[in-house]
Amino acid sequence: MNREVSVIICAAGKGSRAGFGKNKLLLPLPGGAGETVLEHTVRAFVRAEVGQIVVAAAPCDRAKIENLLAPYSPLCIVTEGGETRTRSVKNALAAVTGRIVLVHDGARPYVSEKVIADCIQSVRACGSGVCALPLTDTAVRAKDGFIADVPPRDEMFAVQTPQGFLTAELKAAYEKTGKENYTDDSAVYAKFIRPPRLFIGEKENRKLTFAEDFRAPAPPLPLSGDGGKTADVPPLLFPRAQALGAARVGIGVDTHAFGKAQDYIVLAGVKIPAESGLIAHSDGDVLAHAVTDAALSAAGLRDIGFYFPDTDEKWRGADSMEMLRAALQEVKKTGFVPCNVSVAVQAQKPRLGKFIPAMSENLAKTMNIPLSAVGIAAGTNEGLGFVGEGKGITVTAAVLLQTF
Repeated sequence: MNREVSVIICAAGKGSRAGFGKNKLLLPLPGGAGETVLEHTVRAFVRAEVGQIVVAAAPCDRAKIENLLAPYSPLCIVTEGGETRTRSVKNALAAVTGRIVLVHDGARPYVSEKVIADCIQSVRACGSGVCALPLTDTAVRAKDGFIADVPPRDEMFAVQTPQGFLTAELKAAYEKTGKENYTDDSAVYAKFIRPPRLFIGEKENRKLTFAEDFRAPAPPLPLSGDGGKTADVPPLLFPRAQALGAARVGIGVDTHAFGKAQDYIVLAGVKIPAESGLIAHSDGDVLAHAVTDAALSAAGLRDIGFYFPDTDEKWRGADSMEMLRAALQEVKKTGFVPCNVSVAVQAQKPRLGKFIPAMSENLAKTMNIPLSAVGIAAGTNEGLGFVGEGKGITVTAAVLLQTF
């Protein structure tokens, strides 16, 4: 998590141009498997691992938005928006803690990790970064319905969000706005600080403004590491994800025997005192192994042994939570990310109850899901079988994946 970076998401609009009579960000995202526009926008920045997300909400929507975004607490907080975008951002800035702040329209849910990273890098290098696209059509200035001026097209850009700045400078600029209203943050910064730097955005990063935007197909998401180009895929969903469906469940089961010469075992990356360790090629984290298999299975991929074979010395003594992270990157290539995990541990010994909170936190962090989406239950085998005899531990895990 990058605690240097905070994000303000503007979500206090009324949706008047869309004609819905309510906040359009609380409507389902086109092609978003039931997820609201706002949730999808927030998840984009959660995936980018920013340090703080501040959502500016209208007073009438605040309670609903706080409830909607509760799974992302404490990373995400909600502040009260104003009558205008300028007032909403000014209010939200009071809650910002990061050295760098990005301001983003909640109605731009298709922002990619690349655009977010480029924005942050621009601020680090130049003090500001405003997402923009060169115009491909001729732009004109009009007066009384007639063309008054034709600016050079190569000097014209369409401005998007996110727009990034050094927090101290943007706060200072907003303090000088008085009662004036501005269409975006680059205008405030340009007037009171200096001309902001542009960086090239993506056409897929469009804003949902009118009712037809909610009926039109969603744009394809850019693939990670493709230089901002988009894959030739159907709207929103990756080809494999579309074929498999919007959500998939996988089951993983793993067993390891006691017998390793050490005084602890490892479960979900947590060291737990024990009479001996679990025998394995890696660190023997049987819980992480079961979760890894469940995630790979849900995505229709090969099992853990295929990706991390015990014949490969590279994985001897390896951190199994790092193996889980690597497996989730393979899962992500298919167009899925985890949204829930449920784990059942069968162990006669050692007693695990007091370690479950730390294990849950590790899983939530590694899988990039809310803590409330992690369930771990531990039980004995009532003295029956190899588990009941204290010879080993078995873990069963279920992972739910969804498209992103």
